[in-house]
Amino acid sequence: MDLTETSLSALRKALDGREISAVELTKTYLERIEKADGKLQAFITVTEDRALADAEAAQKIIDKGKAKWLTGIPVAVKDNICTEGIKTTCGSQMLADYVPPYSAAVMEKMWEQGGVLLGKTALDEFAMGSTTQTSPFAKTKNPYDLSRVPGGSSGGSAAAVSAGLAPVALGSDTGGSVRQPAAFCGVTGLKPTYGRVSRWGLVAFASSLEQIGPIGRSAADCAVMMNVISGRDSRDATSRDVAIPDFCGALGKGVRGLKIALPVEFYGDAVDASVKSAVLAAAKELEKQGAELVSCSMPSLKYAVAAYYLTACAEAASNLSRFDGVRFGLRGKGESYGEMVLDSRSRGFGTEVKRRILLGNYALSSGYYDAYYRKACAIRQRISAEYDCLFRKADLVLTPTAPTTAYRVGENAEPTAAYAADFLTVTANLAGLPAISTTCGYDKDGLPIGMSLTGRAFDEITVIRAADCFERIFTPVYPEIK
Repeated sequence: MDLTETSLSALRKALDGREISAVELTKTYLERIEKADGKLQAFITVTEDRALADAEAAQKIIDKGKAKWLTGIPVAVKDNICTEGIKTTCGSQMLADYVPPYSAAVMEKMWEQGGVLLGKTALDEFAMGSTTQTSPFAKTKNPYDLSRVPGGSSGGSAAAVSAGLAPVALGSDTGGSVRQPAAFCGVTGLKPTYGRVSRWGLVAFASSLEQIGPIGRSAADCAVMMNVISGRDSRDATSRDVAIPDFCGALGKGVRGLKIALPVEFYGDAVDASVKSAVLAAAKELEKQGAELVSCSMPSLKYAVAAYYLTACAEAASNLSRFDGVRFGLRGKGESYGEMVLDSRSRGFGTEVKRRILLGNYALSSGYYDAYYRKACAIRQRISAEYDCLFRKADLVLTPTAPTTAYRVGENAEPTAAYAADFLTVTANLAGLPAISTTCGYDKDGLPIGMSLTGRAFDEITVIRAADCFERIFTPVYPEIK
């Protein structure tokens, strides 16, 4: 059994059956990281000492017969999720040496279960991007082709899982940042409903849009992680007090009786023919499994990217104002407070972050607030209303995850072109809905193609159920990093 290609359920069985110890499992992944990550650059920080300590503690729990879902399981974590005593850089010079005095709620839950932290994964600076190329610390490569991007902003997490450097990882999704890299790297990524998972300890980018979510090699692995990280947190006013099901209860139930909508706008000319063909073929497979396909429309999709970026940039401008070199961030130089802040933010932030702060401040400025930000909010409400209409006719919405497969590093560098490519993922964030991406095929170059399933609010069960059904009839091909 190759442990680096094994599901969480199989790892759980092997640990509980004493076929392997938590320390041996952790060492296997640490050795894999040491061997392959020099080429891949999936990690910013590898926490070897902490991982081995976590594993030893987990083994004691296992030996007592008290293991839970994650006890002894190694996990990679995106570097914008706070970890007490361990650097959390957000992929930015602004926080190059920041060591949080507390851990995020999801980390507390993970460690309470006896999970093992392998390290902190690379991301686009402050999670702003779709390539994982904008951080000064690590520019992650796609495991299928090292000349291509892994997607972003959770590209390090997706690449690590794809290449077998971690069995599962945590990322954050603001406009597709879990799902798009999952699609590019041939793995499964789930964005939970807004409010399902606490955002406490997630360094804020766009607070009304982002959610922490799992990336694994299957919907089943994501279901396990959802069982661990979900739940109300009094420290996060946006988290919801709703019932937490056993997400693994969705597995193996198939799609018979489910209605799956295919909005025509998501299959237009902007989507590559190979991507469109693979997703529509997957839809036919789900139909063979007993689902009913429903044609429908989402007219407001053409406004989604503009509404998303106006909203996200406005919130980023507000959230990142705290990084002034006094309270937080790189300490600037200067004779006055103004000079010091200018130096701090000029050296601390990269080009893309500066661009979004400027766009956000412009949209919120006097005279432009009504013309831009308020209209973006109105479009957001309209998109939510259109989803409500779709879910009166169907249980799920099936779309491509990205309009293309992974492109080469340096391609699609024009900001407006990169932003426009997000039109397939941002609506789930604007409406706060759960969505999962899983692999449904490969293009002529052997690059993975992702399809997304979006569901009703707090109905991750159905989303996982449908993705799991397809995965049971689809054979993935994972890359080899030599």
